[in-house]
Amino acid sequence: MKTIFGPIHSRRFGVSLGIDLSPSFKQCNFDCLYCELAPAATVDHQDTVVSVKEIITDLKAALKEHRNIDEITITANGEPTLYPHLDQLIDEIDKIKEEKETLILTNSATLTDEAVFNTLLKLDKVKLSLDAVTPEVFKKIDRPHPSLKINDVVSAIERFSHAYRGKLFIEILFVRGLNDTKEEIAALNDVLKKIKALRIDIGTIDRPPAYPVEGISYGELHSIATQFDADLPINIASRQHAEFVQSAYTEEEIINTLDKRPLTQEDIEILFDATTQKALQELIDAKKVIKIERAKLEFYIPAENVQRKRKKS
Repeated sequence: MKTIFGPIHSRRFGVSLGIDLSPSFKQCNFDCLYCELAPAATVDHQDTVVSVKEIITDLKAALKEHRNIDEITITANGEPTLYPHLDQLIDEIDKIKEEKETLILTNSATLTDEAVFNTLLKLDKVKLSLDAVTPEVFKKIDRPHPSLKINDVVSAIERFSHAYRGKLFIEILFVRGLNDTKEEIAALNDVLKKIKALRIDIGTIDRPPAYPVEGISYGELHSIATQFDADLPINIASRQHAEFVQSAYTEEEIINTLDKRPLTQEDIEILFDATTQKALQELIDAKKVIKIERAKLEFYIPAENVQRKRKKS
């Protein structure tokens, strides 16, 4: 059953079975500096292709064995949208998935292909990577196939986000000294404001990378999160570097912090010292702070923020 792996338990996406569309070796249109796979020359198509029949046979067997699955995740040793029979595969998965949802993890680059664009519209969930939006940084961090231009990719992502009716997620992985500059974050912010995403996950390197590059700390991720517009649905996804020192906050500072950037319970346990966590609980009890849900994750926000949104609507 070489094409199927898991189940994988994910805090962000639930319990899933993975489908590897390039199980033998890496076939990708990126050669990202941070990739956990070995370096490899970029390609714009798959030379070695697994049949749809083989994948569906493996998937049926796996679904019989693992019944408590939330979703079926399409990925690859490389870029899954390079798989030439993706449209047919999704149609076949839809016939057997029952109540489970389909998710694809893609680097976004092939959304410029109208056939891929329309195929991804069929999925229940799509997670698009977007590590950089300026040509110089894009080339440095993602090392794309020469045919790929970031301006075209960004335009395709924006267009897809408004055409898509499923659950769209954006993921940004930060690498020290590359896309963590104020200039690149500001450029990302301008682009993200035009994209209709359910959640934007920001993280960093938490596996051995293909090239000698470094991730950043949780504290730096938190600082980056505050540089994005407050109404963007930012979630700090990485906990690998959570060595950030807990700090004391007044009630006013708690409210101001949550107003600028909603926090999960994990964020709070990392950021707030014991006294501040107690003060937060008092604000919750007084209904000055409430919880909201964004795609399976719960965030704390000031209650008055909800009132402001109601008045606008």
